[in-house]
Amino acid sequence: MRVAFSADHAGAGLKAELLRRLGGAAALGHELIDLGGDGSDPNDDYPDFARRLGHAIRDGAADRGILICGSGVGASVAANKIRGVRAAVCHDTYSAHQGVEHDDMNVLTLGARVIGPEPAFECAVVFLAATFSGEPRHRRRLDKVLAMESEGKDAG
Repeated sequence: MRVAFSADHAGAGLKAELLRRLGGAAALGHELIDLGGDGSDPNDDYPDFARRLGHAIRDGAADRGILICGSGVGASVAANKIRGVRAAVCHDTYSAHQGVEHDDMNVLTLGARVIGPEPAFECAVVFLAATFSGEPRHRRRLDKVLAMESEGKDAG
């Protein structure tokens, strides 16, 4: 799976840590794509990095994404403005895999000021291992979400 990573100034350190740890976990077999955010500029704003990652998902350059800001909230809000992106803040492993299994979530957002590196790594691992169940009740709900999305305008 192709996994894009992006972070604003507050999330850059955690992004680097996850890239290092997930890159070292060769058994996972994912292609990791770093879309930027190195923490060097305090004006690196989460909407810019959410757009970059969201477009990679929307345009098929990545299958899933991990997006990091200070709380995870702003990044999630911004990413969800892009058609085809289903992002959620998850700071526990249950939500990280259940969001994929039930809601076909394709972007995990994390708050670097909220979660430590070990729980963030565990959330990333279960997020990447999960698959959408496709069960009729989950498909029905996802179809309703997609219908809502088609009513709106894409931010980018």
